[in-house]
Amino acid sequence: MFTGIVTDIGTIIELEQQGDLRARIRTGYDTSGIDIGASIASDGVCLTVIALGDDWYDVQISAETVSKTNLDGWKVGSRVNLERALKVGDELGGHIVSGHVDGVAEIVAMAEEGDSTRVTLRGPNDLARFIAPKGSVALNGTSLTVNDVDGCDFGINFIPHTKEVTTWGAAKVGDRVNLEIDTLARYVARLAEVS
Repeated sequence: MFTGIVTDIGTIIELEQQGDLRARIRTGYDTSGIDIGASIASDGVCLTVIALGDDWYDVQISAETVSKTNLDGWKVGSRVNLERALKVGDELGGHIVSGHVDGVAEIVAMAEEGDSTRVTLRGPNDLARFIAPKGSVALNGTSLTVNDVDGCDFGINFIPHTKEVTTWGAAKVGDRVNLEIDTLARYVARLAEVS
């Protein structure tokens, strides 16, 4: 489990298609404190550490995961939002995030609003019912509050701090973004279906 509070920006330093995709990610994390088998959310995707170096870790990514996320766009040099898995007693500063991406949204508009950036995204039609104004979503692993919803489109504001400590400062129209809907919204919708 994760919170959607990004704690490092990693850089893809190697990619190799072996059967599955293997990626090497440079990180500022102290890798001596990471175990083989640990889960690290990388752009919101829960990935398992399979090898470690002084300032990097490797993950293996299945074809299924690549097909359901924006990881097919990773290149050497790509920067990615990172978050280590929660430990018992950690602060839950964002919202409960599983690292299981539900779909890919696209940035369709951006506008400056004061010091913040207003971003409009278009999500998959089948996920629109799970996205509500003032509800939570995780986008590329970042816990965010939804400002407004219009069909499949929804708006988010990024404050300067978020743009500085995540990859959101480099976002642009046309970017594909990993979308995880709020776990509570999923269960409420399921309960409504069976009632």
